[in-house]
Amino acid sequence: MKSSWKPYILTLIVLLITFPFIFMVLLSLSSSWRFPDVLPGYFGFKNWVTVLNSEAGLLQSFIISVVISLAVGMVSTISGFLISRAVFYHKNKRILTLFAYFPYVLAPVVFGACLSFFFLKIGLFGNVTGVIVAQFLVAFPYALIFFGSFWNKKIKSYEDLVATLGGTSRQTFFKVLLPLAKSMLLICFFQTFLISWFEYGLTSIIGVGKVQTLTIKVFLFIKEANYYYGALSCCLLIFPPVVLLYFNKRYVFKNLV
Repeated sequence: MKSSWKPYILTLIVLLITFPFIFMVLLSLSSSWRFPDVLPGYFGFKNWVTVLNSEAGLLQSFIISVVISLAVGMVSTISGFLISRAVFYHKNKRILTLFAYFPYVLAPVVFGACLSFFFLKIGLFGNVTGVIVAQFLVAFPYALIFFGSFWNKKIKSYEDLVATLGGTSRQTFFKVLLPLAKSMLLICFFQTFLISWFEYGLTSIIGVGKVQTLTIKVFLFIKEANYYYGALSCCLLIFPPVVLLYFNKRYVFKNLV
């Protein structure tokens, strides 16, 4: 009987992929783990309990990150959907779309340094509003490019058909365009949420250390060689993306198939 190596290879690949995440969770539950000890000196939920107090500020950073990402995701998705329609029907749509790639030409830190002078002048330097606006300048072009594939001749023919039958622009938008774009709106919101959630360069420049999101906290803990809190921050950092990935697969891609 010929044996197959395929299950073993697949198991090995799964173990290699999941090992960093499992190790990160174990590290967040550990403390006093020094070389050459095989096992940590403490293993429990002591580090997680500190999330509930203000000493480490992780809970506050988590809430700030959620608020910023939700704001950036919703505003970028809605504005990107509306403005992409105007761009698609514009006679110079190729040039306008080309401008949307500009924020991605520069590194986030360089882009943030370019914006810092203007943000300082208008009072958006070192606060949550400034970070939201800065991240919006990165997420909005993504939404604009993303919805560029939605507007096509087929959608235009639907709009013309509704207009021919006596429908208003409001009815066209709410009865035709929104139902057709529902899945793309959700995907764009997930993507822009994640862009904001993992953003570091712009946040560090515009936030100047006063707006401490989870990504800022992770780098601070790593610089302090506090690997246990760093692992705990990473666990909090990947929790919302995992939830979004589940809902994305469960409710969005299922409807697209």
